[in-house]
Amino acid sequence: MTTAWITIFVLFLGTALSKAAGPLTTGSRAPSGRALDVTRLVAPAILAGLVAYETFTAGGGFAFDARVAGLAAAGAALAARLPMIAVIILAAAATALTRAIA
Repeated sequence: MTTAWITIFVLFLGTALSKAAGPLTTGSRAPSGRALDVTRLVAPAILAGLVAYETFTAGGGFAFDARVAGLAAAGAALAARLPMIAVIILAAAATALTRAIA
């Protein structure tokens, strides 16, 4: 078994155990409204962190390149409340244009 498969198995096991821990520890009690509100914020926060990390890093250091232009275009399109397909197209176009110019 390779290191990659061992890592995948360990991550699977950790995920399964953490998902099972919730019902086992809380029983039939429902979480409070505040706990549900906090839980709903976890996924967007993790996704935002991953987007920021992937946008501003390259080769082990800080990078400020065409990906930043695409992220800025996507942010502007989202602020303008454009449809998601328009956000994606504008972000891709801004990234491609920046790469073509630079």
